[in-house]
Amino acid sequence: MNNSYENSFLSKSIFNTQNIVLANIGWAVLALLYFLLFSAKVPGANGIESRAQWYVIGTNIFEAFAYLAAGILCLRNWLSPQIVSGRNVWLLIGLGMLSYFVGGIIFGYTEIVLKDEPDVSVGDIFFVLTYLLLGAGMTLAVASRRINLEKWQWLIVLAIAVFGSLLAWWISMQQEKPTELLVAILNWFYVVSDVILLIIATTLLLAFWGGRVSQSWRMIAAAAFSLYIADMWFKYAQGPSYQSGEILEVFWVFSGVLFGMGAVLEYDASLRRTRRTSGRKRA
Repeated sequence: MNNSYENSFLSKSIFNTQNIVLANIGWAVLALLYFLLFSAKVPGANGIESRAQWYVIGTNIFEAFAYLAAGILCLRNWLSPQIVSGRNVWLLIGLGMLSYFVGGIIFGYTEIVLKDEPDVSVGDIFFVLTYLLLGAGMTLAVASRRINLEKWQWLIVLAIAVFGSLLAWWISMQQEKPTELLVAILNWFYVVSDVILLIIATTLLLAFWGGRVSQSWRMIAAAAFSLYIADMWFKYAQGPSYQSGEILEVFWVFSGVLFGMGAVLEYDASLRRTRRTSGRKRA
């Protein structure tokens, strides 16, 4: 009786899997429309073209809510004892999402309120933590599963690793070499981290393909790809005339949304698996 009531309540709850997924998709679509419709630069009083401040604030809001929601959904997985891929995996990814959220808030405050664009800021501490936590969480997910890829699958991983590395190297070579050692170290840390996450995401995608939680890890892989695209564009576009809000920066929002969708899909798959198991035991 209690299980029947609980299942009925969960199915009717506004926070069920379907509604959360639809909310994430809706947020991504709204963000895309916002970037497409309002990202154009307009001439200012001094004749210099720039984006409206309200637009830049909006892009920060879209990004912040995407990562905050993803962090909460990942930590919900961590709190669930039924989660399939391991609670520590989602703890690390969730903390990574929240670190990116905090870093984005600091970056937005520095850019919008303080009108400053330093090469290194306090926000970089949280961005570095994000990559370390995401890398640890996704590596733990790979380590917890026996990797038995076919030769053609390893070739895909190798091809993406080579392509991602060459693209990152080429973009890095287009930029002026920073004179400060810390700036140079951070730049290369972000580039190498993006490539490593890309390789891990590809391996996860192929390793979990067709498994009981394959949908969730497809979302995680897509999230890592989106993060790579946004980061590479940011590095490519950086320069004296750079301004936040370019269309390709919407992939940062997509990345947060996809991490959140991966978390909620795994949560749902884990609950369904638990219910089937308990049902067989009662039978």
